[in-house]
Amino acid sequence: MNTITDFWRSPALIAPNRFVFKSLSNWAFNIAVGCSHACRFCYVPSAATVKQGPQLAPHGVRDPDAEWGDYVLLRPWDERRFLASLRAAENTPLHRLNPDGHRAVMLCTTTDPYQALRHSSSSRQRELSQHARFLVRRSLELIRDASTLNVRILTRSPLAREDFDLFRSLGDRLVFGMSLPTLRNDLSTLYEPRAPAPTQRLATLRAARHAGLHIFVALAPTYPEYDEADLRATLAAVAQLDPITVFHEPINIRADNVARIADHAQALGVSVNTDVFATRQRWQEYAFNALQTVERLAAEVGLADRLHLWPDKSLGGKAAVQNLSATTGLTPDQLRQWLGRCWNRISEWPGETQSTHATP
Repeated sequence: MNTITDFWRSPALIAPNRFVFKSLSNWAFNIAVGCSHACRFCYVPSAATVKQGPQLAPHGVRDPDAEWGDYVLLRPWDERRFLASLRAAENTPLHRLNPDGHRAVMLCTTTDPYQALRHSSSSRQRELSQHARFLVRRSLELIRDASTLNVRILTRSPLAREDFDLFRSLGDRLVFGMSLPTLRNDLSTLYEPRAPAPTQRLATLRAARHAGLHIFVALAPTYPEYDEADLRATLAAVAQLDPITVFHEPINIRADNVARIADHAQALGVSVNTDVFATRQRWQEYAFNALQTVERLAAEVGLADRLHLWPDKSLGGKAAVQNLSATTGLTPDQLRQWLGRCWNRISEWPGETQSTHATP
């Protein structure tokens, strides 16, 4: 199916996000509904676009979850309304903000700010691409000049290099990161079929570091097909970048993302390890093992103090704790303490020193 690219009805505004335990930002600025990278594991449809089904239908989207990756609808620009949303964020009292958000606006949380857009009409494609670039650059300029807010950029695309000059103009107020779950292009093709190759992302991160930007890396999500050699190689390459933070999570089960993974693997004629998602108990064991393995390997390569794990909040449920206690040998109290340390960690920001809260 060709990607549906068009304009959405509602403008791009700064809005509070609803992150739990992520320590990424307090607000989000999303330039589009949908994303062309078509990541099979993506959680966004379950959290956002499924609720927009009636509005997506006129654009030809029948199933927002199953068709994830096949539609990108750019939000229009309304500078007056954007500035109003910026002022609302700027004037939000600190006591109303989660302290792990660093008073930051994140570009983006439900799409990619630098994705490649395609259209059957070359003139329409050019118009859409120029609009996407304008949304990102103009929003950053206004955040820089009309507020004191910080900015977190997260992308999978080397197109971000075009804005390194703008990123630098925000100084310590901006951190730049890329999702880099693996260095293996074959796994990326399976799980992130239309995203730029991991080798391109690693090169972009190196360029960002060379350009003097503060960088972070999201090893998120890592895949069941990984072995320790893959993880160690990825973490070793990341360590050479000297990132301020390395985030990590395994694949979490959201809506139909496991079915999307399996269907895409079948279409490619390759096997995929979906057995770890067959039952809630199997997924809990897979997720916990992945988090613990990355924690151990990160210590080996010198990233222990910058590693920020993202255990899913469901791992703290009574049944999950009992299951993991039986399979890992850790006591329920030990598991809860470890989860608490992860969930209460505050990620690094340039000029800030505190990275954790006390475990509750």
